[in-house]
Amino acid sequence: MIPAVQDVIPQRYPFQLIDTFTAVVPGEMAAARKQVTINEWFFAGRPADHLTMPRPLLIEALAQTGVAAVLALPAFAHDDVLFGGIRDAQFYDSIRPGDALTLTMTLAKLKRPFGIGNGQITRGGRVVVAAQLILAISGKE
Repeated sequence: MIPAVQDVIPQRYPFQLIDTFTAVVPGEMAAARKQVTINEWFFAGRPADHLTMPRPLLIEALAQTGVAAVLALPAFAHDDVLFGGIRDAQFYDSIRPGDALTLTMTLAKLKRPFGIGNGQITRGGRVVVAAQLILAISGKE
């Protein structure tokens, strides 16, 4: 069963940056979708010809996706998982209103207190962001 986003990650509007999970394999990977709309808070006050989703928020959306793969494991279910850092990130194009994004995060390593995940954001089947992120895991052992 694929969980609802609000049942997994603690972020709420305006910082919940994914709409829905499409796949969650405990301890292995998670996938999510995000439909970028003109009504996003981060577009407010920006010139109409320069509406692009900020890169730090793209990274945060990937981290939010990866959290589901960690928290789906019973051993980590009651822990806190936080974005711990960026090992590498490549941005191949900008994200604009109307873009339908698919986010995937595959866990390469998972051992308390850290996890490492390889993430991608695709639009129309093309990779627009690729990143290796560190997830910090805290809680009871």
